Amino acid sequence: MITAGTVSVGLGILGIFLPLLPTTPFLLLSAVCYSKGSEKLYNWLLDNRYFGSYIKNYREKKGIPLRAKITAIVFLNITMGYAIFFVVHYFWLKVILFLIAVGVFIHISSMKTLNNGILRRNQSKSKSIIKPGRVKTKEA
Repeated sequence: MITAGTVSVGLGILGIFLPLLPTTPFLLLSAVCYSKGSEKLYNWLLDNRYFGSYIKNYREKKGIPLRAKITAIVFLNITMGYAIFFVVHYFWLKVILFLIAVGVFIHISSMKTLNNGILRRNQSKSKSIIKPGRVKTKEA
């Protein structure tokens, strides 16, 4: 189980840089493998500063950050679109890829969105710009 978890972590890390390789499923698989094989590696994975919070939030059904949703959907559309229009030549395979893309899109969209990251930054900027109060008008 430790070997499978380590391979899965490696594939998950590669998935950060290669859009065709999914990151989250591999990291979730590695969490399951490590939970069965090594408590030390399992805790290391969950306490990792880069992807530990994603695993915890997903497993606890809290949701995923808006930035992660947007990134996943954008890369999904780019890679599947490229494959459908330029790589695959069989119509039936194009239909299957399209249906897979729709399924993944629905899954990602239906998950809860964590209200941190992009939203909080934009809200704090708008609060500092807009100040409540009366509008002064020029009298003639």
